[in-house]
Amino acid sequence: MNYETIRLEIANGLAILTLNRPDKMNALNSQMRAEITFAMREAAGSARAIVLTGEGKAFCTGQDLGDAGGSGVPDMERTLRDEYNPMLESIYDCPVPTIAAVNGPAAGAGANLALATDVVIATQSAYFLQAFTRIGLMPDAGGTWFLPRQMGLAKAMGATLFADRISAQQASDWGMIWEAVEDDAFDAHWRARAEHLATGPTQAYRAVKKSLRASSGNTLAEQLTTEAHLQGKCGQTRDFREGVVAFMEKRPAKFEGR
Repeated sequence: MNYETIRLEIANGLAILTLNRPDKMNALNSQMRAEITFAMREAAGSARAIVLTGEGKAFCTGQDLGDAGGSGVPDMERTLRDEYNPMLESIYDCPVPTIAAVNGPAAGAGANLALATDVVIATQSAYFLQAFTRIGLMPDAGGTWFLPRQMGLAKAMGATLFADRISAQQASDWGMIWEAVEDDAFDAHWRARAEHLATGPTQAYRAVKKSLRASSGNTLAEQLTTEAHLQGKCGQTRDFREGVVAFMEKRPAKFEGR
């Protein structure tokens, strides 16, 4: 498929999906949401890891407020239900590991787009902003689900009510993201992290995602059962056999993702 608002590059098991509206600070319009959804599904079928990042100075500044379809006030409920929800689910439910390489401001739905990935790596100069109350709205695009789980209810409430900027370092310190990286090391760092996942034990990563996400709704007994079931599947993979042989031979494992 030919994309206009994003770029999708897939090579050596790694897919890089770049939001490509730098003149609009990568703000989300209807076309971009559809293209992200389609590209995520395309990449998940052939890549072993996927990175989302932004072109230019911003990661994503949220909804393009000029994209109201020519009708004045947009139908927000329909837009969220029909456009945002499939996009976010295509990221969150992706069967392979996902990374948001946050190269600049991530605001509104753009912040929550990043939080839908498995791992968020941000440059030190980036920030996160739940800007919704500044224009008389509440957080959407999954923000009310992601934030209290990742940073706790107290900080989630303050971040959304006050709509203050949260620096990348703050976000890392609060557990909102995985790490904040110095600007001059950012590109090389996230690429190395992504390549690590793209050459890792893909089936084990899939089990990690499934088990950790199930844990919040499980009792200990239920989680132990989940672990046993998924570990049993991991133990039947070629990657497990390779991992054991590599350990015994004192060499790096060469995982195939099977």
